[in-house]
Amino acid sequence: MKYYLVGYMYCGKSTFGRRLAEEKGMDFLDLDRAFEARYHYTVPRFFETFGEAAFRKLETQMLHSTADLDNVVISCGGGTPCHSDNMDFVLAHGTAIYLQMSVDALVARALRSRNPRPKLHGLPEEELRCQIAAGLKEREPIYLRAPIVLDGLNPQLV
Repeated sequence: MKYYLVGYMYCGKSTFGRRLAEEKGMDFLDLDRAFEARYHYTVPRFFETFGEAAFRKLETQMLHSTADLDNVVISCGGGTPCHSDNMDFVLAHGTAIYLQMSVDALVARALRSRNPRPKLHGLPEEELRCQIAAGLKEREPIYLRAPIVLDGLNPQLV
């Protein structure tokens, strides 16, 4: 069994993923942390240095490297399923779970976060809200391809 967690930045994929893995007796893999360990750059610094296109290419390779893993919960970056053939890959290689949250909840979490995201770092609150709303509108149709949709504020998997 393999679960891929998808959803917008700040929806809690890593937190829920660790909990789910522990409950199910599975391993946990955070793709962003694995990327940082492999390439020795934080995701924001890699974005700054090499650009989004280079990041997405390597991110896709990281995702595809999970094909043969088993008994694992994988937390994908917010944009991971939205590029290349990544959502098709996720659906073909495991069970996708979308942690769905409202724009307001995502903005509240972004404002409290100490982990800056490349596209949102340093934005004033109203601009942050506009960016999150636009990004979620663009990405949600892809996230909704997941067969399981959970409330990101209180995710429960039976």
